[in-house]
Formats: sequence, C-alpha cells, structure tokens
Amino acid sequence: MENFIIGALFGVFGTAYFFYGRKRKNSTVMYTGVALCVYPYFIDSMTLLIVIGVALSLLPFVYKG
Repeated sequence: MENFIIGALFGVFGTAYFFYGRKRKNSTVMYTGVALCVYPYFIDSMTLLIVIGVALSLLPFVYKG
C-alpha cells in the first residue's frame, strides 16, 4: 500500500513536470516528468522507489540541458 502512495505522489510530480516542460519547451523537464510517471510500475522496493524518485525530481535542477 505504501508503494502505491509513494508511486502516486511521484506520478503527480511527473505530471506537473511534464506539463511545465511542455509549456516552456524544455525537453529535460518534460522527459523527466514522463520518467517520474512511468518508473513506479517497475520498482518493488520502497527504498529504491524513493531514491530514484528524489533523484529524478532533482535532475532538472542539476542538469540544465
């Protein structure tokens, strides 16, 4: 149940990143949003789910492509 909640939370962030990236024509933010929406379907470990989600969430701030 916790994995579903965490996955849904990162999915909401992913949706926001996707629409923001599309509006600003920033492909890094847009593709990060897609990754945030999709990756929870493939990860079972709670720890790994959180680590990857935080890393992807911070990616557009670190990589200014």
